[in-house]
Amino acid sequence: MTESACVIAIDAGTTGVRSRAVFTDDSPTVAAYQEFTQHFPRPGWVEHDADEIWATTVETLSDVIDQVGRDRVAAIGITNQRETAVAWNRSTGAPYGSAIVWQDRRTADRCGELEAAGHLPLIRERTGLVLDPYFSGTKFAWLLEHRDIPVDDDLALGTIDAWLIWKLTGGDVFATDITNASRTMLCDIRSQSWDPELCNVLGVPIAALPEIVPSSGRIGVTSARNGVAEGIPVSGVAGDQQAALFGQACVRPGMAKNTYGTGSFVLLNIGEECPEPTEGILTTVAWTLADGTTHYALEGAVFVTGAAIQWLRDGINIIDEASEAGPLAESVDDTGGVYVVPALTGLGSPHWDPHARGTIVGITRGTGRAEITRAVVESMAYQVRDVIDAMVAASGVPIADLRVDGGASVMDFLCQFQADQLGVSVQRPIDHETTALGAAFLAGLAEGVWASTDDIATAWNLDADFTPETDRTAADALHAQWQRAVDRSRAWSTT
Repeated sequence: MTESACVIAIDAGTTGVRSRAVFTDDSPTVAAYQEFTQHFPRPGWVEHDADEIWATTVETLSDVIDQVGRDRVAAIGITNQRETAVAWNRSTGAPYGSAIVWQDRRTADRCGELEAAGHLPLIRERTGLVLDPYFSGTKFAWLLEHRDIPVDDDLALGTIDAWLIWKLTGGDVFATDITNASRTMLCDIRSQSWDPELCNVLGVPIAALPEIVPSSGRIGVTSARNGVAEGIPVSGVAGDQQAALFGQACVRPGMAKNTYGTGSFVLLNIGEECPEPTEGILTTVAWTLADGTTHYALEGAVFVTGAAIQWLRDGINIIDEASEAGPLAESVDDTGGVYVVPALTGLGSPHWDPHARGTIVGITRGTGRAEITRAVVESMAYQVRDVIDAMVAASGVPIADLRVDGGASVMDFLCQFQADQLGVSVQRPIDHETTALGAAFLAGLAEGVWASTDDIATAWNLDADFTPETDRTAADALHAQWQRAVDRSRAWSTT
């Protein structure tokens, strides 16, 4: 490949799609972004229009290809919101209604029934997950039960990556990568295959599921049938958090990252051996390369961090733009004793409480928009600390530092507060959109754009290193109050 070759990453997030060209030289990045609609038909329900996601993908991808030139594009990589469930007809190409988003909680009662029936140990052992509506399996079953979808040879059940692969290849390839498959509660993460027993327990027809492929390796090529440029290899796929781990160059065991996106996700690379399940923490596939090398990761999933900033903007109109959150939070010295627990869709790691709900405590007459905003920003760091404390307690391995990325990582205040809470260095790279970067690296690795993971490691560059400044006793006292607030949010909803 020439020095000016690029890989285009399609980053299909929770609120929009970004297509981004990652170059092998110092050429400035080229990107296009477009939001898509969020649907909330009932409390606790979150849906997307899969056709709208595809339309935004075509628009942003075509925009970037037009800017860089088709001949410079070596490959396409995909990264996506994990666990979002889509059902469609492979003959007509039409989705069976809206996609059920990863944040959706409608199957909480079904998960409770499965746990009561004694299926949790099987799911924990085979998948490394917990029984929670977060994951795709019960969403697939709900779609089949409530939308009268025919179970026939045309039925396709997949996550967003499978939908995009199918559309990009003009329906020639129906596949999902192992990182996305590992998030369904239907995949044995050791054999890296769909598990017939799990599919039977959850009521999902195994024949309707896509082929499982490596995260790095050619899957297919684009087809002009669905409105995209012809013949570009689709060669890398990973769920957004695994892609961010790879994009942060956490390619060796013991390296950890956190992404501040809609939610926050802490991943710790634990190497090629899959461990036994860890209480309160997920075990997941970090990636599988074309040569079969697989790394596993411990993961803590926080459902709402950046989404709480969006709620400040769109829900209660405390801010007009998300960029106001950091400066407004820093405009006061502290929260005045206010704590916000943003359990807007339940609590994830390490609590796994789908019935928790958002809580604001400590309000006084002196509480204003700045205090509430600061409490929301601080809640991001507290939730990440909860996850890392659980990981360290379970594994016995301390995290020496934390690499951070995602939209909210631009807030110096958040990064510093995170370092103070953890008592370790928080490192932010120059290129903090590492989700797209990881997808590009995976695709480029498959096509020889980058020769090895060592080349990828050297591409990571530090922007800022935040070291702890607060006394540990003071930091722990703040965290203890946070935990009191969390206790008040637990088990709030009875439905």
